[in-house]
Amino acid sequence: MFKKLLPFISVVIMLTFVLSACAAPTAAPAAEPAKAEAAAAEPAKAEAAAPAGQLAVGIVLPTKDEPRWVQDETRFKDALKAAGYEAEILFSQGDSAKEAANVEALIAKGIKVLIICPQDGKAAAAAAEKAKAAGVKVIAYDRLITNTDAVDFFATFNSFNVGKAQGQFLVDKAGSGKGLPLYLYAGAASDNNAFVFFSGAWSVLQPKVADGTFVIKNSSEAVALQGKAELTRDEQAKIIGQITTNWDFAVAKTLAEQNLTAAKAEDKGDVFILAPNDGTARSIADTFAADKDVKSYYVTGQDAEKASVQYVIDGKQSMTVFKDVRTLVNDAITTAVAFLKGETPSAPGKENNGKIDVPATESEVVTVTKENVKAALIDSGYYNASDFTGIQ
Repeated sequence: MFKKLLPFISVVIMLTFVLSACAAPTAAPAAEPAKAEAAAAEPAKAEAAAPAGQLAVGIVLPTKDEPRWVQDETRFKDALKAAGYEAEILFSQGDSAKEAANVEALIAKGIKVLIICPQDGKAAAAAAEKAKAAGVKVIAYDRLITNTDAVDFFATFNSFNVGKAQGQFLVDKAGSGKGLPLYLYAGAASDNNAFVFFSGAWSVLQPKVADGTFVIKNSSEAVALQGKAELTRDEQAKIIGQITTNWDFAVAKTLAEQNLTAAKAEDKGDVFILAPNDGTARSIADTFAADKDVKSYYVTGQDAEKASVQYVIDGKQSMTVFKDVRTLVNDAITTAVAFLKGETPSAPGKENNGKIDVPATESEVVTVTKENVKAALIDSGYYNASDFTGIQ
């Protein structure tokens, strides 16, 4: 029994300094992300530990089929290994039923804290409520669980600012142009973040649609609402219903092909593309690049996936929004340890999930282009230069 108890004593022993290092939970600037990773690995003294034979923390991520979530898994493992602690990480593979089963399995193993990135924020509410009923603290990770009071904390990036950064990039590239073709794409309609990303982008793009800089080419719903600076959730849903990629690379490719097939030659030329993340950006970029009537394009992304960073270096993708996963993982672990110790985690912000205001940390994001790839991603220690070719 003592041997079984040791790993759980070790986690809190190794992580008290995490809390002291992160007492102010504001994310480190992108130029200093290594500090956040170092903080997550510092040793600490324990005040409490999980009972013998039980997991203290269970982690549920959406899918192994997207590089972003494999990246998060790696960062969790690295941070926990550095702390001398192991947690069980399960993947839901895009299936809310499997996600619920994963949560139930972890509850059965005696977890005290659940870190979950929901596949579907609304559907995940039931799983969160089961965890709460079992006395488990629930940390929504990256994506918010909606319409429930069973969420104790939200560790996320500022998703609205992600969308704003994408929209602002396109506006900056448009300059004083007029009548420029604009193609809109979004994430999954089941993901609350997809709405927040789109809202951020719309807040920047809509004024430039209204003044004639951009002309929306692939969404009749967006055209009908282009005079509104702020959209209701239902209005956003109408647009996203037409432009959703469902976070699926193949869906993004098919939708882009359909849009280009329906478009006239004059609707192409020099085009501007709002793509929601890196995987879909690559699929959409390849599709637009293959169209003979597309002379040039600017396309957005997010997550700084290695494949897209190489695309940015090669000029195939215009930008990506860098969200330092080390900081997000650190925030989640710091919060989990606070809960394990019976403490209230520091929360500089809050997010309303439709039922309650959830205490939250919101890490900052950075726009990465070919010009600052090295400074943002290599010099910061996030990636190695050897991971890429052509870095200046």
